[in-house]
Amino acid sequence: MTQKQNPTEHSDTKSATPEAVVINLYAAADKIYPRSTFGFFTKWRWVTIWLTQLVFYGIPWLEWGSRQALLFDLEARRFYIFNLVLYPQDLIYLTAILIISALSLFLFTAIAGRLWCGYACPQTVYTEIFLWIEAKIEGDRAARMRLDDAAMSGKKLFKKSAKHFVWIIFALWTGFTFVGYFSPIRELGSAVVNLGLGPWETFWICFYGFATYGNAGFMREQVCKYMCPYARFQSAMFDDDTLIVTYDEARGEPRGSRSRKADITNKNLGACIDCSMCVQVCPTGIDIRKGLQYECIGCGACADVCDTVMDKMGYERGLVKYSTQNAMNQGWSKKQVLRHIVRPRVIIYAAILTLLVAAVLTSLWFRSSFRVDVVRDRGVMARLAPGGMLENVYRLQIMNATEATQHYQLSATGINNLTIESDVAAKDKTVTVNAAESRWIPVRLQIPDGSVASGSHKVQFEVKSIDSKESVIEKAVFVVPR
Repeated sequence: MTQKQNPTEHSDTKSATPEAVVINLYAAADKIYPRSTFGFFTKWRWVTIWLTQLVFYGIPWLEWGSRQALLFDLEARRFYIFNLVLYPQDLIYLTAILIISALSLFLFTAIAGRLWCGYACPQTVYTEIFLWIEAKIEGDRAARMRLDDAAMSGKKLFKKSAKHFVWIIFALWTGFTFVGYFSPIRELGSAVVNLGLGPWETFWICFYGFATYGNAGFMREQVCKYMCPYARFQSAMFDDDTLIVTYDEARGEPRGSRSRKADITNKNLGACIDCSMCVQVCPTGIDIRKGLQYECIGCGACADVCDTVMDKMGYERGLVKYSTQNAMNQGWSKKQVLRHIVRPRVIIYAAILTLLVAAVLTSLWFRSSFRVDVVRDRGVMARLAPGGMLENVYRLQIMNATEATQHYQLSATGINNLTIESDVAAKDKTVTVNAAESRWIPVRLQIPDGSVASGSHKVQFEVKSIDSKESVIEKAVFVVPR
């Protein structure tokens, strides 16, 4: 609230009548009660809901050998992805996955708009699940509206309590599953049963559960409208050949109510009977007849319900449908629409995506079964050892990325008469690293003192796996002081 004064008053006026000015930073909106519908797009939306949730809730319970198949063990700094064991040094693969996901989103958006939002986004998926629970407990759209408008009673209290109880249980189960990707889920389940959860596990289960409960139960379309950045920049990926949910204005207008037997030609009416069903089923509460809007998530619910209305009226389907701006303006057939989908933008996205996926798969296929890092001992540049030897001290980290114990042999080259010594290696310079573990090996490189000129000399460490016959070579520097 601000104070505003009449600018025409003289500056020496003793007092002025203040005028209250209210500035609304947020436009209040009525609660949206989406009507249930059925049809082609609704069926596919539920198929994706089932698939995504079976994957999300099921994968943590899968076992691979004697461990969880998919586990991001942050404490041990190892990521288990079925038969892969990744270390923090393998961050390049995570980067590649994120880039592939972004390009996939660009590709799908260029082809058919907000497919991700309408069918697979967690916000959409959990909102649909929570709405389904709400409908099962409180009834259909009309029943829910009557219940909210009614005065508090025992029946209303029971239904509201039952709904929120189921919501909370489902949300906590979702949070439990989420944490199960980072902490072995069977141990986590045992800790929950025995009331032995740690503070961080408790926090993240409650936090993720609360986020699911709040976003899907209360905020719903507000997340898509005001919080999600994708709705704001999606137009940069749209063009006139992008498939979007559209209203055939030329066929539908002028709209108006009429009986099923009415002659729309004589009454100068379009196919739209102005029933507002397309608005009632929309999860974001928009009117698709007003054209493309950033709030539209492309779920196709309006197309399904409109087809149902057209069937009842005996009209042709497709008043609301997936089409493109060019197709609507030029009256293209379905074949023409499909031909124009394959355009330079789509080809470029698909080509880059294919190359990246092929590169990642090739890299994983030829990936070594172990990694080696070499670190110089910063406290000792060079020193004299017994027997007239000059030595440099290093630490080798060997990371076993297999599910079996491996034995490795150490050697070094690069300087004449270079020898390698280690107090933890066997006499034949072999070390053992347990399955999916890493081990630091202190080693010393030695040369006869005075055999090499002073300065830095390049050397190479070779670590060879006796079991898999693979070898890894890492470069280092041997320092000879002046």
